[in-house]
Amino acid sequence: MLITIPDVLNAEQVSQARKLLHEAEWVDGRVTAGHQSARAKDNLQIPEEHPIGRQVGTMILQALTKNLLFLSAALPLHVVPPLFNRYSGGQSFGTHVDGAIRNLPGSSHRVRTDLSATLFFAAPDEYDGGELVVEDTYGIKIVKLPPGHMVLYPSTSLHQVKPVTRGERLCSFFWIQSMVRDDAKRALLFDLDLSIQRLSRDLPKEPVAAQTAVQLTGVYHNLLRQWAEV
Repeated sequence: MLITIPDVLNAEQVSQARKLLHEAEWVDGRVTAGHQSARAKDNLQIPEEHPIGRQVGTMILQALTKNLLFLSAALPLHVVPPLFNRYSGGQSFGTHVDGAIRNLPGSSHRVRTDLSATLFFAAPDEYDGGELVVEDTYGIKIVKLPPGHMVLYPSTSLHQVKPVTRGERLCSFFWIQSMVRDDAKRALLFDLDLSIQRLSRDLPKEPVAAQTAVQLTGVYHNLLRQWAEV
């Protein structure tokens, strides 16, 4: 299941984040890559412990706690603190799969990467290339989103970032451990949640609709009760 989540950050937050990120120190992105990924990776990143990265990462995490679409789609249990990368001058990241386990910085806690997220800071017309290409059971999806928008997709997916041939691609990326690790089950719960919301919104005064919404809500929570790991 690949989902676009619009307006995670508003225009003011994007502008503030971009200003901060451009003031940060950047290093070779291979410092956070595994053995296989390092051979395909050519970009720059902000070090994990950098104070600017932490500041902008906190802004993103706070926004996500209020984003109902993200919460419904991801059912997050743990979110790895956001990292930041940039591509320019032909840089790219070849086809790879994200590592299954991430260590949380500064702790011994480990997070299973069920979902990968990319949040865009640069507008599509600011750079050529740089498309995120995700391959999975739903086919091949090409993603290049407006500033403040985010894409969420299974970490099991093959994916790549195409070479940036003009301008600069600036993004945040991070991973989520979901309460429901299976993508198919998570997709069913997401569809059911959206259906309940539409039913409650479109037919709020219909007694039969209200009763149906209650019954479906019960089904949703009973499925979540069976599938969730907390």
